[in-house]
Amino acid sequence: MHELHTIFQRSPEVALFLSLAIGYYIGRINFGSFQLGGVGGTLLAAVLISQAGVTIDSGVKALMLSVFIYAVGYSSGPQFFASFNRKTLREFALAAFLALSALVTVVACAKLFHLNKGLAAGLAAGALTQSAIVGTAGDAISRLGLPPTEVKFLQSEVAIAFAVTYVPGLLSAILVCVNIVPRFMREGLHDAAIKVENAAEGGIRLRPGRSASMPGLVGRAYRAGPAAGRTIAEIEGNQRDLITVERLRREDRLIDPAADVVLEKDDIILIVGLRKWVVVAAALLGEEVAEAEGISVEMESRQAVFARKGMNHVTISKARNSLDRALRRGVFILGITRAERPLPLLWETELQHGDVITFYGSPENTKRAVEVAGYDLPCSDKTDFVYLGLGLVSGLLLGLVVAYVGGFALTLGAGGGCLLMGLAFGWMRGKYPKYGAMPSAASQLLKDFGLSAFVATVGLNSGMQALLTIRQSGITILLLGIFVALFPLLLTMLFGRYVLRYNNSALLAGALAGSRAANPAFGQVLEKSESAVPTVPFAVTYAIASVLLALLGPLLVELV
Repeated sequence: MHELHTIFQRSPEVALFLSLAIGYYIGRINFGSFQLGGVGGTLLAAVLISQAGVTIDSGVKALMLSVFIYAVGYSSGPQFFASFNRKTLREFALAAFLALSALVTVVACAKLFHLNKGLAAGLAAGALTQSAIVGTAGDAISRLGLPPTEVKFLQSEVAIAFAVTYVPGLLSAILVCVNIVPRFMREGLHDAAIKVENAAEGGIRLRPGRSASMPGLVGRAYRAGPAAGRTIAEIEGNQRDLITVERLRREDRLIDPAADVVLEKDDIILIVGLRKWVVVAAALLGEEVAEAEGISVEMESRQAVFARKGMNHVTISKARNSLDRALRRGVFILGITRAERPLPLLWETELQHGDVITFYGSPENTKRAVEVAGYDLPCSDKTDFVYLGLGLVSGLLLGLVVAYVGGFALTLGAGGGCLLMGLAFGWMRGKYPKYGAMPSAASQLLKDFGLSAFVATVGLNSGMQALLTIRQSGITILLLGIFVALFPLLLTMLFGRYVLRYNNSALLAGALAGSRAANPAFGQVLEKSESAVPTVPFAVTYAIASVLLALLGPLLVELV
């Protein structure tokens, strides 16, 4: 143990990364149908490693939380603002119910077990994982007009109860949101998230690494039979130009498939187009050819930001018909997104400036389509660090803003500020996609590493003190902490299901995590759902909970 202590004192980062490695290994182990997950495992590993004696600078914890919560907001900004309407009133109600039920629970525990004001406030701060309560309660205690020695004693009691109950508070939130909610709703988080996405997109979402067995765009080669004697323009026009003759081979030479070229018997033609129209055209073309040397052509997808003058708020059908056939030939639309949300590919779908259109075709055709539509949106695997840095700075500055309510200081803190700025900057990225690039892999790394490092820092810094306090003060506060962590959350889960009518486990889990402002629990919800669906209810409830839960400090000092 002495050797470990020496290593950790010389290089505390060793303890941090060791907690991550061991924690994620533990998180993969199945205990029956229960799995702790990487974040929960990291917290347990960090608490154990902390017994060797290690301290991580508190700035690391603040930095990792800021990075995690900003990345969450950034990736979900467009969906959040698009979903922010009267329906989000139930998120307000859920957060308010949890805060009220937590207040009643802590007051009841304090009365039954004769806890003083300091222990009651610390119990709430730790079990609800709200360090802000430590500050607001300490400030309220100092205003009671008590002798300085008693004030100091009560404030130390806040810190003791907080240290004992914080780790159980974190684990309890993960347990409820990630394990109990799906079982209670009889619906896995991943399946529930897919249901929401399918309903929003009007289709079936493919999981990563999978593709459709019958793609909408296909390429087929045919030997001209019935098609002999007809021009390229006739063949394409009969299918509303929704197929294109990309290659034409006559005997041993390739011929440019211009519109006026007449096909001859046994010509080999490559048709690319929408599956439905290729199937219709096949009967009029001839025998399909499995292989044909030199007939294949390189195709690509390319994104463009729609900005064509005079075409804002026009339907796809109107935009297509307004273009010359030569401009639209050989180009197909794979997808359209607005503020990073997919739009249905229907003729009556309205295009707006700023929409991102993904074109498919040969390189020369897609290049032409991009120039006609607006301007190119290059595919990049690089993060725009100017945009990222400005977003984080804005969030951290917003977190410094203090509002005084009834003489008590309230603030969003770094977490709340970075979440709101992440949402705002993500929304602006959706509106102006030329700026603020952040590849999904980079965003996922920020979320995973930021949350895990934050939790590891909490465990390493508080684990040793928490166990020491338990040995000195007994387990009463610890058991009360577990009860306060679980009971209001479970009560709120029932309230959300039966009163507020949450019928989707992913949405309810996200809303519950936000109502407790429980970032580790939310990170696990995201991991299990493999989707951003839980983010919208989380963002709303988190913002409200950040304020309401902080108010519990002075209320408990007054009521206990």
